[in-house]
Formats: sequence, structure tokens, C-alpha cells
Amino acid sequence: MIHFESWKIWTILMISLWGLLYAAPNLSPQEWRDRAGDISGILPHKTISLGLDLQGGAHLLLQADMDYAVTARVEDLEQALRRSFARERIGHAAMRALANPAAGEYGVAYRLRNMDDRDRAYRLTRNLHEGIDVRISPDGTARATLNAQALTEIKTRTLNQSIEIVRRRIDETGTREPVIQRQGHDRILVQLPGVDNPERIKELLVRTASMTLHLVDEEASQPGARIPPGTVVYPQLGNPDATLAVLRRVALHGERLIDAQPSFDEGTPIVQFRFDQTGAREFCTITRENVGRRFAWVLDGEIVTAPVINTAICGGSGIITGRFTIQETVDTSLLMRAGALPAPLIFVEERTVGPSLGADSVEAGKIASIMGLSFVLIFMVLVYGLFGIFASVALLINIMLIFAVLSTLQATLTLPGIAGIVLTIGMAVDANVLIFERIREELRNGRSVISAVDTGYGQAMSSIIDAQVTTLIAALLLFSFGTGPIKGFAVTLWIGIMTSMFSAIWLTRLMVVTWLKQRKPKVLPI
Repeated sequence: MIHFESWKIWTILMISLWGLLYAAPNLSPQEWRDRAGDISGILPHKTISLGLDLQGGAHLLLQADMDYAVTARVEDLEQALRRSFARERIGHAAMRALANPAAGEYGVAYRLRNMDDRDRAYRLTRNLHEGIDVRISPDGTARATLNAQALTEIKTRTLNQSIEIVRRRIDETGTREPVIQRQGHDRILVQLPGVDNPERIKELLVRTASMTLHLVDEEASQPGARIPPGTVVYPQLGNPDATLAVLRRVALHGERLIDAQPSFDEGTPIVQFRFDQTGAREFCTITRENVGRRFAWVLDGEIVTAPVINTAICGGSGIITGRFTIQETVDTSLLMRAGALPAPLIFVEERTVGPSLGADSVEAGKIASIMGLSFVLIFMVLVYGLFGIFASVALLINIMLIFAVLSTLQATLTLPGIAGIVLTIGMAVDANVLIFERIREELRNGRSVISAVDTGYGQAMSSIIDAQVTTLIAALLLFSFGTGPIKGFAVTLWIGIMTSMFSAIWLTRLMVVTWLKQRKPKVLPI
């Protein structure tokens, strides 16, 4: 145990040097870190990210309206089935979308006029969606319902799309290190450290941002006019009392947008937009075929603008004017770029941590860490003398390695994480205490200095490994079954155990062996 191959020595030195370099940015000014990142991506410049409880910010728990998502899907299926029946000339009546959340029944119902069309109607209905069950009674009454697997797939896809769109919207605001996670089957956890305006973020998250283009029904828009089937009335943005009737059928979906930017037109805030190739072609066709008519841009159930089509617009781009403020054009452009949510989101839980409270937590964590480290260092030096100094140096390098690993992984440090580091400080010297006490025992039994050190390290190894492995298992269980802060504690504890094994078994032993070979003492100062 006292012989070190040269490759082991170099490995220990390189790991220690790596820890020093990658932990250093946490103590460097921001300007130096930015310069290191600009010069080369190889130079260490990453730091540990502070969690919500340390730098303040917003903790939001959102719930997706799955009933809305599934209902919207079956309404799309109904429209698709209507088109299919019209194309195949299948007579039907009383076609409607089924949406009964209480019974968990979603689908389409209709009645065939001619039972000779039964087979074709069954085939078309069955091909509407994977996982749809179709039943056609002898009297021609048909019900097509989505089974449990199909409903689960729709809800899973809805939640995944919502998470992605929420991520895009938050990234557009420039928020650093957001935490966006799925929670359960219909919830999204959002943590935004350091956000100074959480209200704006909340407004951006809950807006569906469903942008659609509809042709205006001029007759139904007249005061007192009857609203015919296939027409819907929307209020105008900024003036809810003013309404406009538009055709329910969507002429063009906002999902064809590939860019939207805030701008000005003669000093008035506007939104510039651009379609993809398919959207540009469809927009050109719509405007060419409807010159002289009005079309309405509908955003989240409100008409933003309803201009007259004077000529075909085939360039694939245009502008949206309305009663916008500058901030509204910025936010609307952001939402249009990020895309529409497949279902509305509602806030289930909301917590805000002020920056002053986070600063107090950081300061308290620093004090606890410094005090814990100081007491451990003093204890080791007083009890074990020179060997205690070796253990103290190894402990400092161990802490440096913890910060280096956390920085490299871009881990988020929280209050429980600080608790894990403080706990690691005490545990890090535990292995050295076992070894040193074993060496003392061997010396009392009459062994020589070299033999006592060799036997001490060899005999204490099994106890050290057993203790660290059991703690690793506990940390793994905490990480697997815990959430949020518990995971942070488990991560720092796990990293601390691994680095303490290196510092106690390899680093401290290297210092002891090097000292023995140079001084060749007759008595150990332990």
C-alpha cells in the first residue's frame, strides 16, 4: 500500500489540477469568465448555477387542459370525416363531435341515410385515427369513440408539445438556466431563477397564442343579423364591445408562420410575419380568390385586425396592425415565433422567492460551510498533527473537486445542495480517521513505521468501502424517488462521496508515502 506507480502519481496530480482549474471560475469575475469563453471553448469558464432558493425567482406549476385538447382533436376528426363523406358522396345526418369528459367518451356520432354505404362509411371512419372503435347499428346510427390508448397518446403528445412551446417562449425572453420538467400526466413544473419580472413570464405562458386566419361573413356582421351555422362571432382586440362574424372554417393556420418580429409603420407598432413555403402558397391562393373581401386575424379568440384584400399577396410575408402597444408587439411576435399551445395552461401553484431572501440563504450557507470546514480542520490538526494537516489539504482539494464537477455538469446548487456539501465535509475525513486510528493501533502493537502505515491502509480499506457504498446507495435512492430539493441534496452527496474516496484513499496516502520516503522517520507524529 505504500508503493505508488508513476502513472498513479500523475493521475492524482492531473485530477487535482483539473479540479483547481475548473473550480476557479466560481471565484473569478464575470468579465474574466466571458473572456475565457470567447477565447476558447476549452478554457474553463462554466460556473455553478444558483437555484431558485439562492438567487430568487419564480416557481410555477402549470396544468394543461386535457379535456380541451381531446375535444379539439375530435372536432378536427369530425371535420375530416365530413370532408371524406362529401368526397365519397356518402349521405349522412346529425353528425356531431362527442365530448363527454365525465364518462371519458370522445369521438364522432352520425346517422347514415343509406345502409348500402355502411362498409365505406366504416372504412373511412376507422381510418380517421389509430385506436378508434366504430359501431354502426342496423338503423344506421354510428358512434366512433377513441379508446383508452388513443386518449393517452393524445394527452401525452399534448403535454410534450406544451413543454416544448413553454421552453421556446422562456428561451425567447433570455432567461438563464430555466428548469422545465414534466410532472405527472398533465402538469409542467417551471422554475425561473433570477427572473425580475415573473408577471410578464406568466402572461406569456398562459396565452394559447392560437393564430388563425378567417374570412369575414359580412352579412352576419351586420347589427341584429342572424348568425348562420358555420359562422362564429369574435370580439375585437382592445374593444370587446365591437364584434365581427367570421367563417368558422380556418382559412390558414398560424403554424405556417416561420418568423414574426415587432416593427413600426409610420410610427405605429406593428407585427411583421413570414410564412413557410406551403403557407405562402396557401396565403397567395386565399388572397387571390377573395380580392375585395375582408379577412380576420384571430389571436386567442380575439380579432387583431380585419383588413380588406386589395390584391393577391404572394410574397409570403405581411404585417399585422391593430391597437398594439410596443410591448404587445414584442410579446405577440414572441408568441407567434414560439408557436401555439395545443391546450390552455392554468396555474396550479405559484411561489416567488425575492432576491434578498436568496442572498440571505447564500450568506447563511457560506457561514455554515466555513464554520463546518474550520472545525473539521482544527480537529484533525489537533488530534492527528502532521497527518491531520495532510488530511486537511486533501479535504480542501476534495471541496475544490466537488465544485469543479458541479461546474462542469452545469448543476444547479440549492440550499439542500449546500447541506449535502456541508455533510460531505464531515464525511470526507471519516476515511482518514479510520486509517489513522488503525495506524495508531498497529504502532501500539509494536509494528515499525512502514509496516504500521502499510497495514493501516490495508486493514481499514474494507470498512471505508462498506461505509461509502452504503451511503452511495442511500444517495441513489434519494435521487431516484425524491423530487426537486431532495434530488439536489442527493447529487451533491453522491459527488462528495466519490471525491472524498479519491482524496482519502489516493491523495492523502500519496502525501503520507512521499513524506515517509523523504524523511524516513523512526516515530510517526500521529
